[in-house]
Amino acid sequence: MSQDRSLDKAQGPFDGYGAVVKPEWIDFNGHFNAGFYLVCFDDAIETWMDFIGLGRAHRDVHHVTTFSAQNHVTYLREVQEGANLRVTTQLLGFDRKRIHAIQVMWNSDEDFVAATCEVMSLHVSEETRRVSEMEDSAFLRLGEIWKSHSELEIPDQVGQTMSVPG
Repeated sequence: MSQDRSLDKAQGPFDGYGAVVKPEWIDFNGHFNAGFYLVCFDDAIETWMDFIGLGRAHRDVHHVTTFSAQNHVTYLREVQEGANLRVTTQLLGFDRKRIHAIQVMWNSDEDFVAATCEVMSLHVSEETRRVSEMEDSAFLRLGEIWKSHSELEIPDQVGQTMSVPG
């Protein structure tokens, strides 16, 4: 399931996280609780950060981290206890301080999209706890990924505004 750090134009979004819906993640409606979707999306960010060069090893050496500035979760279909999930991540944009991505949660058993999470991550100095510019190695790695991901179709959920019609 997980991809190595090499890229080619034929690859799709990064596919490096899987989980099984646990009994404690089920709510009073008998399906996957909304809060645990975000737990899975957040867990999936760790493998994505490793892939893009901002994982734990990089953070330990450079004393930096990433913070989620914004998450927009869209729930598309119900997921039941025991379902096998996988989360793919697609780069939507970046600069030296920000990474914009979309995560797509798939029900692997039935091959449908259960939810998406559009996320804006900030690159942060652990010393100042303020947004800071990332090192060249990570920035260049994002540029490599962008060459492939910029050609991918953008899911409909990206950039949606929440409102009541009328």
